[in-house]
Amino acid sequence: MSKESGSGDGPSQVPAWPAHLERRRWPREPAVRGEHQAIIHPGLVPSHFSTLGLPPAEQFDAWRGHMAPLIDVRLPDGKSPDEGFPAEQVGWHLGDLLVVQQRTPGYSYERSRAMLRSSPIDHWNVGVFRSGRAWTEVDRHVTETGPGELFFRSLGYPYRGRMTESAALLLFMPYELLADDASKLEGANNSVLTGSLADLLINYINGIESNLRTIAVPEVPRIARTISDMIVACAASATRPDAAGSPVNMGMMERAHRYIHLNLHSGDLTPDAICRALGISRTRLYQLFEPSGGVLNYIRRRRLLQAYADLSDPTNKRPISEIAEAAGFDVAANFTRAFNHEFGANPRDVRKMAATEQHVAPPALSGRPRGATIGDWLKSVQI
Repeated sequence: MSKESGSGDGPSQVPAWPAHLERRRWPREPAVRGEHQAIIHPGLVPSHFSTLGLPPAEQFDAWRGHMAPLIDVRLPDGKSPDEGFPAEQVGWHLGDLLVVQQRTPGYSYERSRAMLRSSPIDHWNVGVFRSGRAWTEVDRHVTETGPGELFFRSLGYPYRGRMTESAALLLFMPYELLADDASKLEGANNSVLTGSLADLLINYINGIESNLRTIAVPEVPRIARTISDMIVACAASATRPDAAGSPVNMGMMERAHRYIHLNLHSGDLTPDAICRALGISRTRLYQLFEPSGGVLNYIRRRRLLQAYADLSDPTNKRPISEIAEAAGFDVAANFTRAFNHEFGANPRDVRKMAATEQHVAPPALSGRPRGATIGDWLKSVQI
């Protein structure tokens, strides 16, 4: 049966859009929400070490050379170098923090007192094992670390140990980065960090590792600061009352760095004063700081770094001349020249960027050296 066009039973007719009227559409969402999301920041550039491309008989010697500035390594008993040693490390420089992804067969290791006497390395070391186990002895106290566990260690003390075939994520921080909390940290040396704070830190570290290839350079300072604060909180809660660090047990380089840090703005901070405080000769002091370009150069750079931090702090309203004087410069022109040579920026420009809340990049972040050994990697995070 046919239906009349005017009845309500048939489909309604949609009238044509009048030709003389402009047809408007609902606005479409832009492909990128906001211009700030279209900005692409440079990512991190890792350092690589691997023995996989070498003949098996040469692999362990290559690993030993790579690790020589930090530890002396040996093969397990009954293991021959001819059997090969497939090891890999990937190092990521997060400002003043070095993150190392490591996978190796089993080996033993030692950082001796003799090595400490000549080594500029006195970093803090935190690590999470993904697989394998390690046993490390410091001052006759042995710590065992297994998968999913977080260890804490100072490289300013001698230690030795062994590990099985393993994969681990290792974090290294220069002593000065956490110098203000050294008394808390030294008491937790060579310990496994546990508890809810340690669990939170492990989760944070896991998140950082999974995003290492996508982290943008401007995000680095905040990430490094967060990790440092969390490590201090964990180590402070794990400090053994009877294990507080003392100047007698402390590594000589660690003692020297601590003295300089505590007296950084003193007019009496001289090589002679440091020698008297540490009870060592000037020759010994110069030997300690030779890798850093000399003790005076080290003090000068530490003071410039402090000046950089002061100028980068928008809440710090001290005149630049006062900051320059605290850094040991009586003449403003000399301070500007030294500051510009060290960081490639003018002090006033750094303060201006901080005042406008622009990102103030860490000095020389993108230009740090990428050397052939782990010692070179560690020097690049030595502040």
